[in-house]
Amino acid sequence: MLQSFIHYGIHFGVPLLVSYFFFRANWKITFLIMIATMLIDLDHLLATPLFDPGRCSINFHPLHTYYAMVVYVGFLFFKKTRILGIGLVIHMIADATDCWMMSF
Repeated sequence: MLQSFIHYGIHFGVPLLVSYFFFRANWKITFLIMIATMLIDLDHLLATPLFDPGRCSINFHPLHTYYAMVVYVGFLFFKKTRILGIGLVIHMIADATDCWMMSF
């Protein structure tokens, strides 16, 4: 239960805080863009079995690989992709935290 609370807290709470404190003028749109980055979880549909509660998504699903993460960090350096990059990096942090908590 705590693991899910932390995981989804990062997925929703951190983008909300970042949007509100760093993009206050357009925080609602910024927040929605960051939340939309959860669409990268569609790559979970390629897994067999589709759902495995003990599986770490980092470096397992195609859009959760270290190669993809390099691209997401690269998005941070360009103004047009920065908000998207922030959302994707937060998403990876949430998933990495989940993987870390599964190791206990």
